Amino acid sequence: MNITVIGTGYVGLVTGACFSKMGNKVYCVDIDESKIEGLKKGILPIFEPHLATMVKNGQEKGDLIFTTQIKEALYETDIIFIAVGTPMASDGSANLDYIFSAATDIAENISHDSLVVIKSTVPIGTGFKVKEHIERILQDNNSNVKIDIASNPEFLKEGRAIEDCMHPDRVVIGAEKDEIFDILKDLYSSFVLNHDRFVLMDIKSSEMTKYVANAMLATKISFMNEIANICEVTGANVQQVRLGIGSDRRIGYDFIYAGCGYGGSCFPKDVQALINTAQNAGYEPMILSNVEKVNAKQKKVLVNKVVDRFGSDLNGRTFGIWGLSFKPGTDDVREATSQVVITSLIDKGAKIKAYDPEAINEFKKAIDDKYLDSIEFVDNRYSAADECDGLILITEWKEFRNPDFELLGNKLNEKVIFDGRNIYDKKIIKKGFELFQIGC
Repeated sequence: MNITVIGTGYVGLVTGACFSKMGNKVYCVDIDESKIEGLKKGILPIFEPHLATMVKNGQEKGDLIFTTQIKEALYETDIIFIAVGTPMASDGSANLDYIFSAATDIAENISHDSLVVIKSTVPIGTGFKVKEHIERILQDNNSNVKIDIASNPEFLKEGRAIEDCMHPDRVVIGAEKDEIFDILKDLYSSFVLNHDRFVLMDIKSSEMTKYVANAMLATKISFMNEIANICEVTGANVQQVRLGIGSDRRIGYDFIYAGCGYGGSCFPKDVQALINTAQNAGYEPMILSNVEKVNAKQKKVLVNKVVDRFGSDLNGRTFGIWGLSFKPGTDDVREATSQVVITSLIDKGAKIKAYDPEAINEFKKAIDDKYLDSIEFVDNRYSAADECDGLILITEWKEFRNPDFELLGNKLNEKVIFDGRNIYDKKIIKKGFELFQIGC
């Protein structure tokens, strides 16, 4: 098939690369000329394992084309995917400016009947509004072109997005016509050869499914973090509690790890957007509202532990930071706990030595410039411990899981570790370390 993907952000780039891998001819369109020129040279705007190789191979075969010229990309297209960003607006709703800008570009440049598929995460009812928007412009331009609309939300996990795209556990399709389901099932058939993983529904339900999936996962995280805090004040151990409840098949082990809060581009904005949607419809979502409150509080747990150990005046103190990205396997620092921890410690007078295998450059862009003079970024994990008063683990990259504790102990001024992801065994206490964890 000939496919056009509008937007070369995280979703659009991964989706386009994977479609091209399956033999489709894919045009990836973006208005950012510098980004497109970089992609043509193999310079990716994001870090995602295996994506650079896939992009390079797709371009070499001529199956993956990057362009700013949407008219060229739409000329022979069979399916148009909208995969632009929907950032959080000031009121917590999803900002749909990029969605409708893409819809306008489609309407003004399409020359034949087409299927428009919204892959971006959008509020319930957006698909129909986009269709009306395109049809209104086509009518104003006296065009006879007809378009159909569908919803096909993405369920990519940063750090393993290629695997999720190539081997999806489900493909959700929202449409109003059987023939639309057939077209998209044909496109995805090569991704689900071993068994049928299609989940077919109406457009509004498809749009809602994406929000509910992220809200449910965020709820599990905040629930377990609240349980961890209760464990801590009552003397229970959340790690043991996790094993006790995870063995129940109705609960399972996924997303019930206690930690220092979730971040990223999806969970925070999607939970807020769903809250906003519910409130606009006259319903107050009490659980979801508190999911966000618990998470905001959880991001400060490590700071509170540092203050409990060293006092509120941290002048003259330096702390090593392991991990800046919101999760391992990505350079994404949006809504990352590291930003809260580092700025809070600096505000209390501390200096920081920070290490992350991928996210340092993105962190420098994201953090307020006034904090940069108080942060030394280093190029290996052990340098982040040099002459520091304590080590704070925020992101559980694999290289942090089994470090040389003897070397760490020699580098640190005080053998103190704040383990924000509960990855260390308490046996290290026998090595002379003070270990502070979440709910343990």
